[in-house]
Amino acid sequence: MIEWQWQDFGGIPGKDLYEVLRQRQQVFVLEQKCLYPDIDGYDLDAHHLMAWRTVDGQRQLAAYLRCLAPGAKYAEMSLGRVLTTEAARGSGIGRQLIAEGIRRAEALHPGHRFRIGAQQYLEKFYASFGFRTVSDPYDEDGIMHIDMVR
Repeated sequence: MIEWQWQDFGGIPGKDLYEVLRQRQQVFVLEQKCLYPDIDGYDLDAHHLMAWRTVDGQRQLAAYLRCLAPGAKYAEMSLGRVLTTEAARGSGIGRQLIAEGIRRAEALHPGHRFRIGAQQYLEKFYASFGFRTVSDPYDEDGIMHIDMVR
């Protein structure tokens, strides 16, 4: 069973924030070998969606994304820093995370479109949620990306 947590930055308990940042470092910096400023200034004004599950009596982060308001990064609202933890991969939580993120973001910013910078290999995944590619592939931190809108 998944416990969804949707918070603005100031509402995230310190222990939960620590785990989010630890997992972002694990996935993006260590696993994907991207040396980039993960702490980029956008977190403070974002909403954060965390998917927690209990495994062997312990609460663990399974997946995460952040939602940026329209105008924060793009004219449209944006979902980013999307991750599924290594322990939760293959469980379908990534698909649940995007669906839940879209639902909550649309409720928070009704009437606005989305723009994402997606890793190119996930193009079909995001297309299944109604995103369409609007850019040529480009290199970002050593990984090919594309811009997509919904």
